[in-house]
Amino acid sequence: MMYPLRFVPTYQYRLWGGRRLEGVFGRPLPGHEPIGEAWLLSDRPDHASQVAEGLLEGRTLGQLMAQYAEPLMGTMAGRFASFPLLLKFLDAKQMLSVQVHPSDAYPELLPAGETGKTEAWVVLSRGPGGRVYAGLKPGATRDTLQRAVTDGTLANELASFAPKPGDAVFISAGTVHSLGDDVVVFEVQQNSDVTFRLFDWNHVDRKTGQPRPLQVAEALACIDYAKGPVLPVVPRADAATHARETLFDCRHFSVWRTRTADPFAVGSAGVPRVLVCIDGVGHVEHRGAPYATAQGDVMLLPAEVGVCAFRPKGAVTLLEIALPEARA
Repeated sequence: MMYPLRFVPTYQYRLWGGRRLEGVFGRPLPGHEPIGEAWLLSDRPDHASQVAEGLLEGRTLGQLMAQYAEPLMGTMAGRFASFPLLLKFLDAKQMLSVQVHPSDAYPELLPAGETGKTEAWVVLSRGPGGRVYAGLKPGATRDTLQRAVTDGTLANELASFAPKPGDAVFISAGTVHSLGDDVVVFEVQQNSDVTFRLFDWNHVDRKTGQPRPLQVAEALACIDYAKGPVLPVVPRADAATHARETLFDCRHFSVWRTRTADPFAVGSAGVPRVLVCIDGVGHVEHRGAPYATAQGDVMLLPAEVGVCAFRPKGAVTLLEIALPEARA
């Protein structure tokens, strides 16, 4: 019954968002509000991703996890109560809050059912003023951050850089970070929604007329103060083909990027993989049938599907994502 599963994105209003995701998806966004996030693959009850087509059309990712655990997850069936990753596109027209996500080492800060949150970004585009803040400048301490929060100079304590399209940035739990002023990224993260804000750039939410709440005490309690400046990772080329490279490889997820116009293999026997097309058009071939994918699409390859051929139509840039402890 399993086949390559394409999912419908859900769009999230964010006061810092814009409308540039129309260019990512190649179609109009709903409404007229600023859209900061498009959730591509989510097993969260408030925004559950639904299968876009085929026999399982309309089923949520959570329903698939409950009803088809073995064909979907293979050797990983039963390991996770919910799908362990959350995938998004972010359009940060303005600056996101300066924030931190706790690790699992702080259970007292995690609501019931939540985990820590490590995430990573792949930069899709950047305007002239775009900036990434990640990690602390040398000499920054809990006391200096506390004073900077009070006097509004927190940005002076943070390391930052101007990102380029294609940059890959790893944000481990406990890392202070922000990005924005016209930056669009793909984000992969643990399936957690725990964020503690230190500073919100004096934003006022036009829906409420109020600034958003901060969680300064919680943030200061879980920051990794040894985390210095964070820079883009150096991709590691595959020995067999330079078209494929490793961007991230941590205990929470692995991400590979393939840039080519030639057919290539995707998926893995016995475990699920996720594909995200960030440029170009092509299709996954499974049992002789084509499953189309284009820029902005996310596709889950169930474990039962195994290895498939991806056939680009011209040049394509495709991300392939493995779940925890699933390695090539």
